[in-house]
Amino acid sequence: MTSSTIFSGVSPIPLSAATTGGGNSPLTLRDMLFFLRMRWHWIVVTTIAFLAIAGTYLLTAKPTFVASTQLVIFPQVSGSEAQRAFAEDAFIEGQLEIARSTDVVGGTVAALDLVHDPEFVDQSPSLQDRAKNWLMGLSSQSDKPSQDAAGKGTGEAQPQTEEERLRDWATAKLLNTVGIRRIGNSTIVEISAAASTPQKAVDIADTLARQYIQKNIAMKANAARQYSDWLAKFMAEQQRGLAEAASALASFTSNPRDQFKLAELQSATDARRTLYENTLNQLTEAKQRITYPMSDATIVSRATLPLSKARPRSTLIAAFAAALGLGTGFALAMIRHASDRRLVRPHQIAETCDLPFVTVLTTLKRTRNGHPTPLLAAGSGSPTADYPVIPGMMELSATVVGLRRKRRVVIGVVAVSPGSGASTIASELAVLSSVSGATTLLIDAAAQKPSLSKAIAPHSSSGLVDVLDNGELIQTAALSLSSTLKFLPLGEVDTVTPAIRLSSRRTQLSFAELKKEFDAIFVDISAFSASPDANAIAPELDGVLVVASHGRTSIDEAIRVIETMRNVGAEILGAVINHAPASMQS
Repeated sequence: MTSSTIFSGVSPIPLSAATTGGGNSPLTLRDMLFFLRMRWHWIVVTTIAFLAIAGTYLLTAKPTFVASTQLVIFPQVSGSEAQRAFAEDAFIEGQLEIARSTDVVGGTVAALDLVHDPEFVDQSPSLQDRAKNWLMGLSSQSDKPSQDAAGKGTGEAQPQTEEERLRDWATAKLLNTVGIRRIGNSTIVEISAAASTPQKAVDIADTLARQYIQKNIAMKANAARQYSDWLAKFMAEQQRGLAEAASALASFTSNPRDQFKLAELQSATDARRTLYENTLNQLTEAKQRITYPMSDATIVSRATLPLSKARPRSTLIAAFAAALGLGTGFALAMIRHASDRRLVRPHQIAETCDLPFVTVLTTLKRTRNGHPTPLLAAGSGSPTADYPVIPGMMELSATVVGLRRKRRVVIGVVAVSPGSGASTIASELAVLSSVSGATTLLIDAAAQKPSLSKAIAPHSSSGLVDVLDNGELIQTAALSLSSTLKFLPLGEVDTVTPAIRLSSRRTQLSFAELKKEFDAIFVDISAFSASPDANAIAPELDGVLVVASHGRTSIDEAIRVIETMRNVGAEILGAVINHAPASMQS
């Protein structure tokens, strides 16, 4: 912790025995709000990324317009009501397949000259086609050997000309852009066509409907022509039979010998004549159907110019992208939250280490006349003259002293790793203790980084190292910061650190002697990860406060520090999570 940082804290969080006992606690609204507060940027960034992709697609995708033409079909069916209903459905389904036939679609291509339209002859696959081909690549590869084998068995096809190849390509592409459906259970059929311009969509839909009607008429005319040819042959046979029957009747009538035979020949001749006349009438009707064919369908509503594009659907795509982005963002945030082992909440170590309390302190940088607010200065006369008291530290100080339930205590403050702010917290606790009226001593034993000595007494000639050799120097080495607060700087360290020397109990200074003069003693100790001083001096103290950095110290590291110091006999009073964001105050 540097001297340019001032803390704003929250009250310590007491934990009941049921809570600190471990186990999984149910998910609460507070947990969900904390999750959103910690991981909202994951969700927002992911959603924005998906929306950006969707926006890029909407800006680069070619608009598609859809126009529709409606036809009514007249089913030529007979029979009972049930038979007619079944036959009508079958008839209409057959007409739909005729409308989808390559003859009808190819006729539309020829009528509109789509062979020379870049939209229908461009053979470069679109992004959607590439994605579809990629998804279906495995099945296509598995089908290729069988197709090759089948091709070898049937022989080589005749090579196509360039015009035929373009026509087939345009027909296939147009077939993919049109839709033909029956509206409900009615006899109305809707033909829809999609194109890059509204007018082209209208032309395709109307032309496709006309081509279907022409195909229907041609099919009926061809059927009538075939029927007419058959009737003509049948009528010629009937004509020959009628002539033979009439000749036999005339021959028998000239010399009648048997009246019964005469009646039989007369009846056969009449039957032949009747059949001939009926066949002649049917042939006349068939030729009329050839000359004047009638379609089974007619257009009831021609296509109109679409007012807006049908694809891409901007609102739908944006909503889908936002929903997919939110879902993906939540999933990524949950994965990150579950795998994040950084210390961000008090219960993460309180439940595991069974700590009496965990305090969260936020960091606020304050300046005075453009310069950082300094730490305590020797001779200032008031412990708070130039160093504002941190609001959250009052509750922390009261909790630390109250937990000990002793009048005179020695409390060490150790950080899990350097830069966690243990030195500033130790000085704040000493300030608050002295303000309450207790005679307080602040000792800098952080040999690795004596930030308190450099900030409060940078020019001191003696310190803790000298007092360990000569206990009487405590009177001159301890600098008076106020009437109730003194500070003992580190001094010049040689080889062995003061913390290790204090643990040997063979020095001129002991905490037992200091407690006779001071009500509260706070010791700033080097960070656990930087020095073994904490393990050495912790058993000699009445309690230890462990300081971790919010979002930087890992849970496993903090637990290891606490368990290690407990194993050497230290009593852990609680923990402080420092450098928390301001939102943690809630």
